[in-house]
Formats: sequence, C-alpha cells, structure tokens
Amino acid sequence: MYLEVLALLFFLERSCLSAPQQPCHPGDEFLGRCSSSRSAHDETPTCTELNLGYCNDLEYSTTIFPNILGHRSRYEAESGAEYLLLSVIHGLLNGECSPEIRLVGCSVLASPCRDNKMVKPCRSTCEALRKGCIHAFEAIEMAWPYFLDCDRFFAGNEEGCFDPLAGLKARQEVALSSLSPEEPSTIIQFTYASNAQMYSLLKRTAAKCSHISHVYSIGRSTEGRDLLVIEFTDNPGQHELLEPEIKLVGNMHGNEVLGRQLLIYLAQYLCSEYMLGNQRIQSIVNNTRIHILASMNPDGYELAASEGHLLNGWISGRANAQNLDLNRNFPDLTSLFYRNRRSRHYRIDHIPIPDTYWFGKVAPETYAVMKWIRSLPFVQSASLHGGELVVSYPFDFSRHPHEEKMFSPTPDEQIFKQLARTYADAHATMSNNDTDRCGASFYRTRGIINGALWYSFAGGEIP
Repeated sequence: MYLEVLALLFFLERSCLSAPQQPCHPGDEFLGRCSSSRSAHDETPTCTELNLGYCNDLEYSTTIFPNILGHRSRYEAESGAEYLLLSVIHGLLNGECSPEIRLVGCSVLASPCRDNKMVKPCRSTCEALRKGCIHAFEAIEMAWPYFLDCDRFFAGNEEGCFDPLAGLKARQEVALSSLSPEEPSTIIQFTYASNAQMYSLLKRTAAKCSHISHVYSIGRSTEGRDLLVIEFTDNPGQHELLEPEIKLVGNMHGNEVLGRQLLIYLAQYLCSEYMLGNQRIQSIVNNTRIHILASMNPDGYELAASEGHLLNGWISGRANAQNLDLNRNFPDLTSLFYRNRRSRHYRIDHIPIPDTYWFGKVAPETYAVMKWIRSLPFVQSASLHGGELVVSYPFDFSRHPHEEKMFSPTPDEQIFKQLARTYADAHATMSNNDTDRCGASFYRTRGIINGALWYSFAGGEIP
C-alpha cells in the first residue's frame, strides 16, 4: 500500500511538470512547478474556521488561505500530495515520532490565523523534531518531507512564531507529574521492534541523552546489517581508569526475541530515568560504562519475523544467515583451560585463541563480538536468551568430555554464583518455589545452574 501511495505522489508531481498551463495541483504554483489562471486579487487572506479532517485536534480553531504551501482552500489542502503523505506517514514510520510529525505537518498545512494574518510555526520546533526523527526516515530510506523544510516554511522566534507541539508537551508534563512516587516515571511502549525500528529507537535514545550515551557499530552481519551498540556512561566514548566496563548481549539466536526487547527497553529506561533524576540510575550510569548490543543476530531475527509466530518453528531464524549457531561458533577455550591447568608450564588466566580455530567457519557476527571483547576490558557480561527461566553461569563445557551433565566450576565459581543468585532473587517468578510456574524445572536451585551441569556444549560466547 505504501509503495502505491508513493507512486501516486510521483504521478501527481510529474503530471504538473508535464502540463504547466493546466490548473495546478495543490501547492504546485507556490513551489514554482506550474502557473495558474487565477489572479492574485482573488486570494484575499481571511481567517476561516479550521476544518481539515486530519488536523482538527490542533490547539487553535481558525486558519488562513492561501496557506504556507500555496493551497487556496481547504479542498486544495486536503487534495494535495502533502496532506496525502502526512496521512500515511504514521504507517510508513511504523508509528514513530507520532503525533509530533502530524502536528507539525498540520501547522504548515493550516497555520493559525490572527487578525487575518498567518502565524507561522517555529523553526526551532521543526529543527528539534528533525534532529529527533531523522533516524526514523533514514531507517526506511525516505527523505525528510520537503514541506517540513525548517528554513523555508518556518519562522524564527523574533517573527512571532508559535510552537505547534506546546500543547502536547504540556499534556505530557501533566501526565508525568500526576504519577505517584510508587509508580514508574518512565513510560515505555511495549511492542516488538523490527530491525529498522530498533536502530531508530537506539539512535533516538542516544540523541535524547547525548551527554550520557552514544551509539556505535562493532561490525556487520552476514547480510550487511549493523551490529549496533548503545553505550551509557557519564563520559561517552571514553574508557576511564577503574570504571567497570559492562556488556549486555541479546538476540544471539535470532528467533529468541525476549532478550532483544528487554535490552531495547533497558536503553530507553536508563535514558529516561537519568533525565528524570532517578538517583539510583544516575549512580549506575555515572560510575559504570554499560554497552548494550540488543541484537547480535539481526539476520536470524529478520527470517523469524518474516515467517511470523504462527508459522515459525524452533529452528527458523535461530542461526545466522550462514546457518551457523552463533552460540557454538566461539573458540573452545574451556578445553584448553582444562588441559593447561594440569601443567605448571601454561597459563590459565590468559589463553590465546588457537590457530586451528580460524580454519573453520567463523561468522562475521562472532568475529565482531570477539574484536569488541578484545577492544574493551569488560569485567562483567550477560547474554539474554529465550526458552527457559534460569540464570546459567560458566563453565558451559563439561570438565569431562564424555559427561553431558557435570558440575564444572570456574576458579571464580563463588562470584559467578553470587551474581546469578542476585539476579534470580530479584526476579519474582524465578525465586519462588511454585512447581507449576514457568521454568519450574529449576525451582530446586531457585533459578540458577552451572552451565555444564544443565547440559554441556563447547563454543559458547566468551565472557
């Protein structure tokens, strides 16, 4: 449907260009595309009642024609390509930047009228909206709408402009102030995000909190999609001595979307709560450096999402586009640890990647994460999966290769167990003993388990 709309807009533009002496399409005369037989004295600007279907909830009730785009009447405005595009832009952007885009667009199509004079929308409002929403347009490879040209159709504060988003901002402030101290201050829209939406959300979040956050790419997937990380700290982009570096990874298996969504929500939450003055969040952000890779396998997600939840099986989208399970694609350093600890001639605190590893298939996603791990001194990390309600901690590979389920602790067993226990105990469902609950198979250990004791496998993500 959206392609048909864009084709229609193209047709309208080409029609006017090819027949300039015919009656103009709305806005074309103003934009210099064609001429009109109507004379200027027929167009006396007069305040008129605002009655534009898609814009009837504006904060004012009168407008004026011709409008900024040269439409001479309500009919021309509603028949114009700009109005048509504005009415479908919500769908094109999957609901992002709504209703802001619509309200600002309507302020151009139907500006308020005072004493039979037009009051233009503020350029500063347009520029702020463009800065916050340009990523949404880039994600769908769509140019910023020409009728929202901030320099051309908007005015400066000194010219007596008005802010078309003032009412919306006021309502949002009232909604936030009405929340009781017991209620969360951050409002998050809990909907699944496509890859394009995810990239846009992360970029918008970083733009909103640019003093504590920024986004960067650690590489690209097999099919060329960005492996985009959002970082939170009081000094973005810089490693500070003794400041802990933390990484959180989601969606390693493309069809396991819960971790991906939780990390997207976490990024929004950290930004919003920091801005709202949440002291606990401010302390965390100011004293640690948190890196969030919401999707390590965007190609697998794309495949799983295209099939939909009704048709998607357990396997579809689990692997990457090369059909490699990324959670079996890392070098098996655990086996080397077991072997080296029997000898005093080998270190076990720093084990190099064996040359033989590179002889096999190394996924670009795996390689990107390995380079990422080498570039920063991470002290704590977690990978969020789906399928069971449990915290699994190292080692994942059994210390006896023929034992499928065998307790195989690391030298840091106590700290790993404590971290797992802290997480599980803070999770209401994981920490209860209800044998009928989701994930009840781990109720005896209260939601945690050593990875190799659960089931043994090699090549899992390097901590």
